[in-house]
Amino acid sequence: MKVLMLSWEYPPVSFGGLARHVQDLSEALVEQGHQVYVITQGSSDTSEKEEINGVRVLRTAPVQVNANNFVDYILQLNFQILEKAFGLMPGGIDIIHGHDWLVFWSSKVMKHALKKPLVYTIHATEYGRNHGIYNDMQRYINDLEWYSCFEAWRVIVCSDYMNQEVKNLFQLPSDKVIKIENGVDPEKYKARCTPEFRQKYADPSEDIVFYVGRMVREKGVQVLIRSIPEILKERPETKFIIAGKGPNLEHLKSLAAHIGVSDRIYFTGFVSDEVRNKLYQAADIAVFPSLYEPFGIVALEAMATKTPVVVSNTGGLSEFVTHNQNGVKVNVNDPHHLAREVIDLLKEKNRAKKLARNGYKMVEEEYSWKKIAGKTARVYRNVLSEYENSNWNKNKERTYIKNEEDSPVYRYLFKRKFS
Repeated sequence: MKVLMLSWEYPPVSFGGLARHVQDLSEALVEQGHQVYVITQGSSDTSEKEEINGVRVLRTAPVQVNANNFVDYILQLNFQILEKAFGLMPGGIDIIHGHDWLVFWSSKVMKHALKKPLVYTIHATEYGRNHGIYNDMQRYINDLEWYSCFEAWRVIVCSDYMNQEVKNLFQLPSDKVIKIENGVDPEKYKARCTPEFRQKYADPSEDIVFYVGRMVREKGVQVLIRSIPEILKERPETKFIIAGKGPNLEHLKSLAAHIGVSDRIYFTGFVSDEVRNKLYQAADIAVFPSLYEPFGIVALEAMATKTPVVVSNTGGLSEFVTHNQNGVKVNVNDPHHLAREVIDLLKEKNRAKKLARNGYKMVEEEYSWKKIAGKTARVYRNVLSEYENSNWNKNKERTYIKNEEDSPVYRYLFKRKFS
């Protein structure tokens, strides 16, 4: 199969887990014999066209026009993606796979221009991230997420939690939504952490509690920071390493200063994959206290490095982390509970090692990209089979809706209500 992947981020341009997901899935599909094209945004440091591990990557050039806001910027990006995509038309594409609302418009145009089926992955929702819809920008993004699901032949989500969320939010039939988990490749997380490297971040006598991820409210870093005073009362020789960037970073630094724990936290900012892997190796515990988490691939990454994890009992995290078997689960937004579990795990080194071993075993057996790519290819094949037998594929004359109020788009956009 020839697969066209559309994503607003792809390494080395990376803002979160989406970039790694698209990269690992694309490379695994190539290993199984499929041709994969990825169109994504570029930067001044990237080539516009290259082949990486068999994946043909096309990147947009930076635009010398400042957008008024983020939504306008994304619209500009979609026009650029289309410019790249139309160059593929003579070679032919079998199926289009879009990722999140950020590439919706280009995905929709390519679907209808090429008359090819569209599969869409919803990695998270605007409603879920914000625990509701409260302003016009959130409403616009939410509408594009609905529209993505409407245009898609199948919608892929990463967890049972997300399955229920998209079905309830966007009124989707059960047979349109497919759950395919995220995965990790343990080989990509191997690293050798030397004593010299570890000493850059903590003294040899100190335990390390590690967080890596975006600095946004839903990741719950503020919960970790609020738990630190209680942890330090019993484990004063503990260092907290917080890696990542995002709009909440300065607020989190101010919070740490306000409660008097700045000297026990190392805010690293963005770290490379190599440094991240070494920090996982150096850490005694990895903590992911999310308020909202569709899946939680960072917890799988920690397991892949044999690092014990403490996670919030929410979303996708609660589905693959089994309390006291391959990790520890804590109540959502509960600094006291988080502190107690971190303290206990720092004290009980043998239990921590057992949890880490069990987590690594689960990752190897259940979350390989080979298995996930196989499931994704099976969705493609099923969609293509239905497409081949559909009226839409036979270029029949399009039926226009005479009354716009009969349109499902109209009914959703103008008649739905948010609770």
